[in-house]
Amino acid sequence: VILSGLALALALALPSVALENGLARTPPMGWMSWERFRCNVDCQADPRNCISEQLFFEMADRLAEDGWRELGYEYINIDDCWSAKQRDAAGQLVPDSKRFPSGIKALADYVHARGLKLGIYGDLGIFTCGGYPGTMLEQVKQDAQTFAAWGVDMLKLDGCYSSAEEQAKGYPEMAKALNATGRPIVYSCSWPAYQGGLPPKVNYTILAEICNLWRNYDDIQDSWDSVLSIMDWFFTNQDVLQPAAGPGHWNDPDMLIIGNFGLSYEQSRSQMALWTVMAAPLLMSTDLRTITPSAKEILQNRLMIQINQDPLGIQGRRIVKEKSHIEVFLRPLSQAASALVFFSRRTDMPFRYTTSLAKLHFPEDAVYEVQDVYIGKIIRVLKTADNFSVIINPSGVVMWYLRPMALLVQPWHVVRQQAPGKGFHPALL
Repeated sequence: VILSGLALALALALPSVALENGLARTPPMGWMSWERFRCNVDCQADPRNCISEQLFFEMADRLAEDGWRELGYEYINIDDCWSAKQRDAAGQLVPDSKRFPSGIKALADYVHARGLKLGIYGDLGIFTCGGYPGTMLEQVKQDAQTFAAWGVDMLKLDGCYSSAEEQAKGYPEMAKALNATGRPIVYSCSWPAYQGGLPPKVNYTILAEICNLWRNYDDIQDSWDSVLSIMDWFFTNQDVLQPAAGPGHWNDPDMLIIGNFGLSYEQSRSQMALWTVMAAPLLMSTDLRTITPSAKEILQNRLMIQINQDPLGIQGRRIVKEKSHIEVFLRPLSQAASALVFFSRRTDMPFRYTTSLAKLHFPEDAVYEVQDVYIGKIIRVLKTADNFSVIINPSGVVMWYLRPMALLVQPWHVVRQQAPGKGFHPALL
């Protein structure tokens, strides 16, 4: 009863809490410290990898100089463990003076001078997850003003050490407080992740009015098992999650771990393709100073990024799940184009998968030009009725970008584009 009462109260308050900041019209892209660098604060023993201004200066340089910024990777996001262990005498959050001697404003200026944007981390609660000062309800306004004064461009607001009631008040309050600063600040909230990610505890209609993006589920770890568990949760619950996403409000399955230690080359390609089909934020958490050419090539794939950033902002869905452990995902794109991902859960050998666009419910009598997203080349022209085969490596993907060449009928996904979230159910689910 309490929860439904809160939902009602929020619904009534919507006009005053709606984000309306015009930001994140496509999924945010950039770099984030958490997965790779965690809460390493020992700058004496590990100066190169500790959470310090030096780390963020160096990552900003890499984003600006190594081709990332031009592709859209523009946010450099500080995660937990940046602050001092206490607020200052005026009750303000302050950075750790040893690790961030120049202050956050100077770091923001450095980042902005390189054509990039700065993100920061807060937590609605007594403490952050790492044990640093959190933001209590009475501090929401003050902290929003502090972040704006520093020149922050994105806020991730976590939810450790707070109750469901505090979250129901605090997350909308922060949206209002950020708006009131007059500074455009993308708002990423972890609210649904702390409420199990699903209705009735999570109301995605309300959430989309409050936050630009939100963490729905567990933190990603540097392992293939972690990627699979996140992916499974998202696609198992796609009927709830998929309609909630769109320009200005995105589901966030967490960071890209490509370039770290836990994923093989094939698995790295799979994470990138699946996150792209999910219309997920592309926030890398890896060491850009030492990244391998192959990981960089995956993350800098221009066509992949173009698909991820498609202006329609429709989240893709799993449309086929075969007994052979092959799965097919589809994301409708602007101009009646589509992205198709063929994914193998197999662990034995490359698998030849045969199907047709007709079986995947593409419109009859249409003809498509097929571009392989990883090869980059146009590989064939396909009629809807043509059978075709793809060879998919174990835990790997084949990803296609399909552009219609001749269209005799309006395809189902154009209809879908006009009415996102209304009764879209592919027959093969």
